[in-house]
Amino acid sequence: MYWAVKIKKICSRAKPKKQGIQLKFDLIRKRTKLKENYLAYQSLLDIIIVNYNSTDCLLRCLESVYQDLDDAAVNIFVADNNSTDNVQKITDQFSGIHLIINQRNVGFANAVNQCIGISTSPYLMLLNPDTVITAGFFDEMLRYMESNHDVGILGPAIYDHDMEVQGSARSFPTPITALFGRSAILTRLFPNNRITRRNILNKASDGKTPMPVDWVSGACMLVRRKAVEEVGLMDRHFFMYWEDADWCRRMIQKGWAVLYYPKASLIHYAGVSSEQNLIQSVIEFHKSAYYLFGKYYRSPFGIMRVIVMMGLGARVCFLLAVHGIRRRYKRK
Repeated sequence: MYWAVKIKKICSRAKPKKQGIQLKFDLIRKRTKLKENYLAYQSLLDIIIVNYNSTDCLLRCLESVYQDLDDAAVNIFVADNNSTDNVQKITDQFSGIHLIINQRNVGFANAVNQCIGISTSPYLMLLNPDTVITAGFFDEMLRYMESNHDVGILGPAIYDHDMEVQGSARSFPTPITALFGRSAILTRLFPNNRITRRNILNKASDGKTPMPVDWVSGACMLVRRKAVEEVGLMDRHFFMYWEDADWCRRMIQKGWAVLYYPKASLIHYAGVSSEQNLIQSVIEFHKSAYYLFGKYYRSPFGIMRVIVMMGLGARVCFLLAVHGIRRRYKRK
């Protein structure tokens, strides 16, 4: 692995070249330095996973994580938002996990911030519990970040369970995004329309070249701690959704690059947590969208704010109506 190779290179520098007493002192200094470097390299990465009634998926995710790590030492933090599906199974099967159990659902951003507050490594990886890591993933992501110090956030290629590429790298949302978003009806009907192509930026990816984007999905992102120390934690006002877009926007404003890196990939079985309470998920999605708009878009007399509120409200009613029809149809 990349980490093992780096440790081996450090070892190769410790070969003695002098004789006598001076040689012993040199060896002591080099061995001490080697130990310090090795211990520092062991804690290169902290993985943060927020769980809400997705424990079985999370166990599968952790299996894939440990398989790709190949015994490399990292810290894994799981913040559970008051799940009812026997979350203790996590520590029963993986004793090294740092498990935080919240007495209520504090939301995604707050749970991530909890973990960042007790983590220490130079890199943080946000990872959804409904993901599966592919071979060589961690090596590829960390190798790129170690070689490109201007990158604050790196997002991999994310595939659906049917191996279709998800629109995980996008331009910053505008009011029209609601009509031509990744899962919007117009996008599904006309997937190659010009507005969607401008919104979902990784549609133009060649599958191997890193590309700068406005934001990448929080389902998986590798974040540089130094950038977090400068930019700040996730905005806790986002309960669910859009906190990743806001974080990336703030990174770019501070001069950090946000990149889509398709050479590293994983599989995302999207929507496992949100499907536990679909109605709440729809409402929280649109509440966060409204908060994001108010945070970055200003207009005289609040005219656009009213228009956006009306548009989002209409969209919520439409989606809830569709959900109700589907439930009634399934019962029949």
